Amino acid sequence: MREALGVVAPRFGAVVTELDVDADPALEEAFGEWVPVLLLGSVADGVRLCHYRLDHERVAAALAADAAPTSFPAQTARPL
Repeated sequence: MREALGVVAPRFGAVVTELDVDADPALEEAFGEWVPVLLLGSVADGVRLCHYRLDHERVAAALAADAAPTSFPAQTARPL
């Protein structure tokens, strides 16, 4: 996912922050089985865009949107 995101993010001027989920017990509890996971926004209130593999269409739509990230539909996977 990191390599694929490295191609998409620069097109939108997005800044990517990588966190080590295994280094933080709270993150590991929240995201452990979804790693790698991509959030738009902060860990506390971000929108989960995809996990395991980059969803190019969803990520591009999220980065291109003028609306707040919360306007995107919830991920079909279990909520955090």
